[in-house]
Amino acid sequence: MRLRKGVIVAASAALLLAAGCSGTGQPESAASGGGGEGTYGYNFTVVTHGAAGDTFWDVVKKGSEKAGTDLGDTVTYRDSNGDPTKQAQLIDAAVNEKVDGLVVSMANPDALKASIEKAVAAGIPVITINSGQDKSKEFGALAHVGQDEVIAGRGAGEQLKAAGVTKSLCVIQEAGNIGLEQRCQGFAEGLGGTVENLQVENSNPSGAQATIKSKLQSDPSINGILTLGPVIGAVAIKAVDESGSTAKLATFDLNADVTQAIADGKMLFAVDQQQYVQGYLPIVMLTLYKSNLNTVGGGQPVLTGPGYVTQQNAAQVKDLAAQGTR
Repeated sequence: MRLRKGVIVAASAALLLAAGCSGTGQPESAASGGGGEGTYGYNFTVVTHGAAGDTFWDVVKKGSEKAGTDLGDTVTYRDSNGDPTKQAQLIDAAVNEKVDGLVVSMANPDALKASIEKAVAAGIPVITINSGQDKSKEFGALAHVGQDEVIAGRGAGEQLKAAGVTKSLCVIQEAGNIGLEQRCQGFAEGLGGTVENLQVENSNPSGAQATIKSKLQSDPSINGILTLGPVIGAVAIKAVDESGSTAKLATFDLNADVTQAIADGKMLFAVDQQQYVQGYLPIVMLTLYKSNLNTVGGGQPVLTGPGYVTQQNAAQVKDLAAQGTR
C-alpha cells in the first residue's frame, strides 16, 4: 500500500513537471517561470467540515498550503466546524469568488450537493477529500482523495480480532458523519464478534471519557474499544485506566497523545489515512487539471489509506508529527 501511494504521488509530480514544460494551457506566469515550477498562480479554496485547531484538520490545512507554496498557487483554507449549512455557504462564496478550483470534504454529502453541483456548473473543478467518496462522482467531482472507510474499518476489526477482542465498542464522535458510520460498519464485519456503537461528542472530551468509563464499568465483558478520532482516542486511554478495564484499544487517526500511547504500549495501533496527503495531493491534481487537463485516478478514488501506526513505527511517526505533517 505504501509503495502504491508513493508511486501515485511520484507520478503526479512527474506529470506536473511535464505539464509545466509543455506550454499547454498553463497560465502566463507559469510559462515565464523557468518551466512553471512554483509559478502556476492558480487560486484554490479548500472547504472542510473540520474545526479550527483540530489536530487532524490542522495537518490537512498544512498539506494544502504547502502544496500551494511549492506550486506557486494561492490556497485559501476554510473550515465549517462540523456545520453542513455553513460549509455549503462557504462553497457558494468560493463559487461567487470565481476560484480556479475547489477541494471539499463531504461528511454530510446531501447537504452539500446543490453547492457542489453549482460549482461544477460554473466550470470550477472540484476534488472531494476524506469523506463522501460514494457521492463524489455523482456530484460531478473530478476525483476523490481519501480512504475507503468500510475497508479501513474492516482492517481495524481484523486486527483487534487477532488480538483476542470479541466484544467491542465503536465510539462515534460526530453524529450524522457518514464516514464514521461506515467505519463502524466495516469494523463489525472485520471483528465478527459483538460491536456496540457508542455516541459521544468530539467537542466534549471529558464527557466522552465519562461515557466510555461508565460503559466499561457496567459491562466488564467489553474487551475492546475502537475510537474513530484521536481526541476521543486519547481520553479513551484514561477511561480504560480509571474503570479498571483490560479492554484493548485502537483508534483512527493521529495526534501526539495517540502516537505516544502506541509507543508506550497503551494502545495497539492507529489507522492512518495520511491526512497531510489529503491536503497536499488535491492541490497538485487541480494544478495538473488546470494547466494540462490531466486527471488522476481513472474514475476510481485515490487511496491514502488505510495504513497502520504500531509500536514498531510509532517513534518515527512521532518525530514527523512534531513537524506537523502526520
